[in-house]
This record gives sequence, C-alpha cells and structure tokens, in this order.
Amino acid sequence: MQYIVIDVREPDEYQSGHVTGALNVPPTELMNGAKQLADLPKDSNIVVYCRTGSRSNVAMNILGTLGFTNITNGINKEQVEAKLGIR
Repeated sequence: MQYIVIDVREPDEYQSGHVTGALNVPPTELMNGAKQLADLPKDSNIVVYCRTGSRSNVAMNILGTLGFTNITNGINKEQVEAKLGIR
C-alpha cells in the first residue's frame, strides 16, 4: 500500500530531520486550505505526524474538513518509519 506522509511540524523542526519523502505542511498551511495537497485524490492513504501526536491529531481533523477520508495519525517520525518500514 502506498502512503502520502505529511509532517505537520514547523519548517525548522522538519529541517532538523523528517521521514524520507514526507511533505511539510504545518497546521497554519492546513488551516489555509493546504494548496500543495489540492491535486491529491481525497481517498489517498495519508499518514500525518508531528513530535508527540497532538498536532497530527488536529491535522487529521483539518484534513477531514478538506474532504480527505483515509487519514492515519502516525504520531512521530520514529513510529511512522517503523510502521512503514522506512530506514
């Protein structure tokens, strides 16, 4: 199964280390409509993560209001890498 991985931390946090291939879409961008996700099918398999799972939980709700239907809270970088088998 293929996933779109979204890191919802701030850009400086993303730059300090992120899941390979993850998009960086902070909460403010999500609240403004997440234009960089406009071309994604609404049923894409999306995994969101942050540092502790709190921001990614909020991000799941925002993505849901944007019409996305298949969203998983990956909690943090380490858990996403373990779940998806990313090294």
